[in-house]
Amino acid sequence: MLSDISALDLARLQFAFTVSAHIIFPAFTIGLASYLAVLNAMWLWTRNAAYLAVFEQWKTIFAVTFGMGVVSGLVMSYQFGTNWPVFADKVGPVLGPLIGYEVLTAFFLEAGFLGIMLFGRKRVGDGLHMAATAIVAGGTLFSAFWILSVNSWMQTPQGHSVNAQGQFVPEDWFAIIFNPSFPHRFLHMVLAAYLTTALVVGATGAWHLLKTPGNRGARIMFSMAMWMALIVTPIQIFAGDSQGLNTLQYQPAKIAAIEGHFANYPQGRAPLVLFGMPNEATGTTDYAIEIPLLGSLILTHSLDKSLAGLDSFPRQDWPPAAIVFWSFRIMVGMGVLMLLLGLWSGLARFKGKLYDWRWLHRAAVVMGPAGFLAVLCGWITTEVGRQPYTVYGLLRTADSVSALRADAVGYSLLAFVVIYFFVFGSGAFYALRLMARTPEDRIDIDEIGPTRAAGITPIAQTGD
Repeated sequence: MLSDISALDLARLQFAFTVSAHIIFPAFTIGLASYLAVLNAMWLWTRNAAYLAVFEQWKTIFAVTFGMGVVSGLVMSYQFGTNWPVFADKVGPVLGPLIGYEVLTAFFLEAGFLGIMLFGRKRVGDGLHMAATAIVAGGTLFSAFWILSVNSWMQTPQGHSVNAQGQFVPEDWFAIIFNPSFPHRFLHMVLAAYLTTALVVGATGAWHLLKTPGNRGARIMFSMAMWMALIVTPIQIFAGDSQGLNTLQYQPAKIAAIEGHFANYPQGRAPLVLFGMPNEATGTTDYAIEIPLLGSLILTHSLDKSLAGLDSFPRQDWPPAAIVFWSFRIMVGMGVLMLLLGLWSGLARFKGKLYDWRWLHRAAVVMGPAGFLAVLCGWITTEVGRQPYTVYGLLRTADSVSALRADAVGYSLLAFVVIYFFVFGSGAFYALRLMARTPEDRIDIDEIGPTRAAGITPIAQTGD
């Protein structure tokens, strides 16, 4: 019954649902916009028909997912006014301008040049079309910059003062934007977006290779995606380690929950808890499977530095330990699988069998959704681990919510679930249908113009 759940919990659940539905779209379009820019540049450089065929296929998918991302993002902004007006009032002087900058410097770039990228190839010159494609890609990165700055300030707030009304008032915009956690989280998120796109592109290419091994467009997709998995995944692991060290410094309670550490380790030498069941009632991690000493080495890069457990913090300030414990492990597990896939593809490439090892192709297909799962679990770890605060250490979530009735929030949550399932489910289904189309082995002269079509290298003549 909705009456058995508090309005606060329902409001949190509603925002968690909408932000989870939203984040998968920008996580995909950030990487896909850059991928389209690279494909277009390769087409202009080589005049290889396969690059253009792949570009034309993925630009339509980009348009669909970009639209779903815009719509799902608008919904969240309205929730600040309906469910979280106290939060909006308190942080508005800081977050309002930053979100405005995101609209001015990012969304306008994307929206202003998206039409040229999608429909302008035969209406403008190659240079302007390439510039428009690059600007759209840059706009997605600018968007990530501002949104991550906003969220990072909520994690590690600085550069502000608090006025008599309890509002956070900007004092140093540079300190606000480039707060302590922002560089680490921005890099980690952008790399996650690139890997998410690479896995989807790789799965699509592998799917078509299993059906038509000689398709040049499928080979381009699979090869480029596997290069990304091989090169970027190790970088992402180091970026994640850097973010972990930063979180230990500024949000030690979150790290304690992630690691399943309830007790303190004043002399260091903490174990790495691989698996277990955090039990907040007893203050223990039940059924723990541990590796001695490794926790200290990973978290502090030392054996003898002290580590705080959850017992160091008031019980009312604990984040939900079990949720962040398991969401973090799922994220890391996906990262390990990405690394293994990249290494497997590197071995296949070294042996000249990248397009022949069908089990590699099957594994790539299975790994297609892994990036989305890792992003969702990463955001759950970050946001749930920040609880019980909306602005870490300064504004509690319970003090940020509006005085709505539980049933009003609950029924609107049910409406969101139904509408999202229908609208975004239909959009996702259409995007999958587009991915299932075999990359065209021809060039549409009407699309690129007869002059630009001259000198194109046909796919049949490109070889492997």
